Amino acid sequence: MAESDKVFAGSIPKFYDTLMVPLIFAAYADDMAARVAAFSPGAVLETAAGSGVVARALAPRLGAGVRYVVTDLNLPMLDYGATRQGADSRIEWRQADALHLPFEDASFDVVCCQFGAMFFPDRAAGYGEARRVLKPGGRLVFSVWDRIEENAFADDVTNAVATVFPVDPPRFLARTPHGYHDIALIREDLGRAGFTDIVIETRAETSRSASARDVATAYCHGTPLRNEIEARDASLLPLATDRATEAIAIRHGEGPVAGKIQAHVIVASG
Repeated sequence: MAESDKVFAGSIPKFYDTLMVPLIFAAYADDMAARVAAFSPGAVLETAAGSGVVARALAPRLGAGVRYVVTDLNLPMLDYGATRQGADSRIEWRQADALHLPFEDASFDVVCCQFGAMFFPDRAAGYGEARRVLKPGGRLVFSVWDRIEENAFADDVTNAVATVFPVDPPRFLARTPHGYHDIALIREDLGRAGFTDIVIETRAETSRSASARDVATAYCHGTPLRNEIEARDASLLPLATDRATEAIAIRHGEGPVAGKIQAHVIVASG
């Protein structure tokens, strides 16, 4: 994974939260919140929380006495997420590396992570840290995107932006968000971390947006794909966004638009 794949700074957090979150993350956040709340946890740790979409869905489902620690390595995203959450004494926002968690052993009933494991430099180590801080019988609940070909808009944008940079096409979306989809590998990594009870469900949802332009802007301006485009030629960001808009409009219409998204949701314990 390139270093630029992990940079969510500048205007990216705002574009990410206002465009990407409703486009592809909100439906899965509601599902994850329901799963976590169903375990009736007394203490929850969220890693790689991004701009806080899961926190906004989960907090209303948790009891009054629950401890909920929301973490991310990327401080700009975490700070933005905290501003979007109303005052809540149960929630602690804390910068933390999922591979080196600053918490005692057996501190949490549930560790959850929505679409963050793909960014871990060492996934087995990240799962091992989650297992370390889980209480006996605790659960790790996380999600990762399926292959890019099963996610219409991400695939459309990647192919469209490649026409702007045919010699060196930006591949962030395929390489990182959609680069960790092999179920056998996920099971293997969890097993190496000590998890023995692993349930994986593949869930398809529908991504919706008001227009093809909003989808293109979300991906080209609200993810590290922007970093890749600007590293090649910052002046071509508008053209890349235009090409992505055109590609989505051709396949899905001018707007409102809808496309398939698909992810794996994993619950691990033991």
